Amino acid sequence: MTTPQHTITPGQLDRALLEQVAGGGAHWSIAASARPGVEASVAAVRELVARNAPVYGINTGFGKLAQTRIADADLAQLQKNLVLSHCAGVGKPMSAPVVRLMLLLKAASLAHGVSGVRPEVIDALLTLLNADVLPVVPEKGSVGASGDLAPLAHMSALLIGVGEGFVDGVRVPAAQALAHAGLSAIELGPKEGLALLNGTQASTALAIHAAQRLGRVFGAAVAVGAMTVDAAKGSDTPFDDRIHAARGQVGQRDVAGRYRAWLAGSALRVSHLDCDRVQDPYCLRCQPQVMGACLDQIEHAWKILLIEANGVSDNPLVFADTLQALSGGNFHAEPVAFAADNLALAIAEIGALAERRTAMLMDPVLSGLPAFLVEHGGLNSGFMIAQVTSAALASENKSLAHPASVDSLPTSANQEDHVSMATFAARRLHTMLDNTAGVVGIEWLCAAQALEFHRPLKSSDAIEALHARLRTKVARLSVDRLMAPDIETATALVEQGVPAPM
Repeated sequence: MTTPQHTITPGQLDRALLEQVAGGGAHWSIAASARPGVEASVAAVRELVARNAPVYGINTGFGKLAQTRIADADLAQLQKNLVLSHCAGVGKPMSAPVVRLMLLLKAASLAHGVSGVRPEVIDALLTLLNADVLPVVPEKGSVGASGDLAPLAHMSALLIGVGEGFVDGVRVPAAQALAHAGLSAIELGPKEGLALLNGTQASTALAIHAAQRLGRVFGAAVAVGAMTVDAAKGSDTPFDDRIHAARGQVGQRDVAGRYRAWLAGSALRVSHLDCDRVQDPYCLRCQPQVMGACLDQIEHAWKILLIEANGVSDNPLVFADTLQALSGGNFHAEPVAFAADNLALAIAEIGALAERRTAMLMDPVLSGLPAFLVEHGGLNSGFMIAQVTSAALASENKSLAHPASVDSLPTSANQEDHVSMATFAARRLHTMLDNTAGVVGIEWLCAAQALEFHRPLKSSDAIEALHARLRTKVARLSVDRLMAPDIETATALVEQGVPAPM
């Protein structure tokens, strides 16, 4: 199989490229058109050093120590010390997809040519990515302002021969990891350590990977929700486009169309067209309104995250045309924090609605089905405790959905006195996604079981295919058995995503 080849042009990253980065297996390089700008920024740094004027991060200390002037002979040591001192992260290593995204996002940011970093340093980041040699980056230790300092320090330490890396999933010392990628340790030049550490690439990578996972979970939740509608003999009238066009909410109208596509041609639906039920419970009837609002938030978050992925969050920025190094605050990750908090709301609501549908299926008064979806109830408990697990996961997400962006603790002796907490805001999304995927997986098990109580009537071709996909992995629950493996399997299928009906 030929390895996909991609060149990075600053400002041109899109969702498809980012999906390939997270998955690994492609080859990345900087576009030739970007290299003159990179070279010009390096030359500008050299000129600024030669002028002997104090420039933050080039010949001064950092943070509260910015007033301390550093001698020219110590500039290389200054950058190395910066990386070493900032490798203060704790916790388990970030996942491979997140670290791959970090490497690419950092290289793409530096390729804009306003950071003063040599092309060989940028190329080295991409060499690690191409070899899938991934720095060991502890997940905790960033407050999301003055950049994701600790995570990016651990990422960058590998370049200077310090720390550890993953090679084929095995954790090895830096020297061994570099050798596997065909690299030697780099001595950082003026500004390069700071440019590598400053930026929002860790929080942005965490949020982008969460958005990628969420897209798959969202699609599965819509599909399984449609299955539950048919299994509960719900009406498809609430998905009529005229209803949603009258309101005009974009996501709502989009999602209603998805439910119509899943339910189209259901013989089970035809069987109860003349029933006396006037309106279904909200967990069935209001799916377009709730899931559509979630979709709107997901799309808005993607807009913000793509801007961040394609921008520069370094400081100071070096402008070669005017030979200036301008200090600002692009490292402040507030946009990422807000985007992550909005994704948290969507993740929590997707799970909350799925849990309510599961609970509805358990109740024979509401569903018209056997209690807990099992024959010989009493002797068998069926899906009773699976629904309890679903409730536990949905409830946990409610706590995790509390906005992280409203918190701030001053750092660096009050020099950095307002921070975004974007890294936690994005990191906690993955725990929430684990939970919501579990909730949707449990609903899938229940909806498939419920559908079978209506045999020989069949649902739509799309829903029957969804049912069959689950049944290739999980058998029908005829009598009580160990439930956890079934939930684990269904959750994994949710994480894989569900193709839209043709």
